[in-house]
Amino acid sequence: MTPWSDGYVADVAYIPGYYRQQAPPHMALACLLGGVDPMLPGATDRAHYLELGCGHGIGALLIAASNPAWQVTAIDYNPAHIAGAVALARDAGIGNIRFIEADLATFADTPDGRALRSAEVVSLHGVWSWVSPAVRTGIVRLLAQSVAPGGQVHVSYNALPAWQGGIGFQRLVREAGRRSGTRSDRQVTAGLQVARDLFDAEAANLRDGRLVSQLTELLEQSPIGYLAHEYMNAHWAPCFHADLQEALAGAKLDWAGSANLLEAFPDLTMTAAQRAVLDRFDDPLMRELVKDMCLPRQLRHDVFVRGARRLSDAARDRALSDVVLTLTVPASGFDYQMDVPAGRAELGPAFRPMVEGLERSPATAGHLLEGQQGRSNPAELVGVLVGTNQAIPLLRPKAPNDPAAMRLNLALSARVRSVVGGEVSGGLASVALGAALPATRLDLFVYGRLGAGESITDLDRWVEMLSGDVAEDKQGRLREALIRTAEMRVPIMRRAGVL
Repeated sequence: MTPWSDGYVADVAYIPGYYRQQAPPHMALACLLGGVDPMLPGATDRAHYLELGCGHGIGALLIAASNPAWQVTAIDYNPAHIAGAVALARDAGIGNIRFIEADLATFADTPDGRALRSAEVVSLHGVWSWVSPAVRTGIVRLLAQSVAPGGQVHVSYNALPAWQGGIGFQRLVREAGRRSGTRSDRQVTAGLQVARDLFDAEAANLRDGRLVSQLTELLEQSPIGYLAHEYMNAHWAPCFHADLQEALAGAKLDWAGSANLLEAFPDLTMTAAQRAVLDRFDDPLMRELVKDMCLPRQLRHDVFVRGARRLSDAARDRALSDVVLTLTVPASGFDYQMDVPAGRAELGPAFRPMVEGLERSPATAGHLLEGQQGRSNPAELVGVLVGTNQAIPLLRPKAPNDPAAMRLNLALSARVRSVVGGEVSGGLASVALGAALPATRLDLFVYGRLGAGESITDLDRWVEMLSGDVAEDKQGRLREALIRTAEMRVPIMRRAGVL
């Protein structure tokens, strides 16, 4: 820990990334599925997007580049994060973004905080669960004075009761790690090793089956930067949905819905017996508590609105029918089966012609449903396609990509030196989407090579560029993956307005 961090991990940088739940069009869908008017700014409106706890600023930069008429403000406590984000914005020529290094506990009361322009869209990813009570109070104070009437606020946080079994686990990792007397990344490694040793010693409170699988995943898959921030913060505190709602009521924020869109469909996410209990209640807070008792997910993504305006079912369906969708997977790879908490769900045969139509060109949900006898539910169509990450909404269909967006995409692709490890943005900016198209390292790499004027005929050189730390016996698979990316992902990039 650094002396100025007040128990927050600042000696190890957080992992860079882009999270689709922070995208304004995605947040708008969450509102619509919850029956709330999202009041999403129009194509030419000079809206303001505010991110609190922006980390490296990748997400904020992608939002800024995808919405050139908007102003984006991104705030973080760590000066190293801000310095890197400012440098990337300068290199890519993104002029509609401002980065601020600030302590959210007091920022609302500073001249910069008081002068902050009202924001139509706000996002806090992961911040709430990792900061002190004083910072949470400061966040609510800032939201109260900065969120425009009708504005949307996305908050992700460690949720109870799913984290209940992990509270002791986190405390063990943190306390054991702190006593190693080293940097946060080494501390979390040492703490996790103690947890593993106690598990092997059959410690009674580490025998929970979900903890076992979580421990294995943490040790084998998670980036060290994430682990340090998740487990070594002094003020780490998961909470119940109702507690967050109560806190944000101080900023006049009403819960609108979950940004994990499938959670709007109890038929998919809950068993019949669980739904029978859920249906006893009309109160949204009680219904969410019942869901939380049933769903095994530790991170909630909630969307709140300042002054929620409720829509009738007919008005909601009209708005959803006008949503333009485009595929994020090839039709040949579309998964018509879903693993959901209630079991294995299968999309009916009526979805197939709609998916095939979307591969030909983007279309509104209403157009896709035309001629589908017996199917007139745009909420189900949009919620399932986008909720399974197989489609994405187009905010500005056919809008050309902005030069700044392309510069940012090329700058991000230039960071891909390998398909193993290293920094990755997770997205490619698109004015047509009004957000980023989720992207793998290979997507970014291929985009960069195409942007440099190359083509698939340069495949041998592409393999050579990426094969430095790929074992020789796996380079054939690397070649195949590059071919698949060029053949399948590039058309998706074109339909999404990235290329």
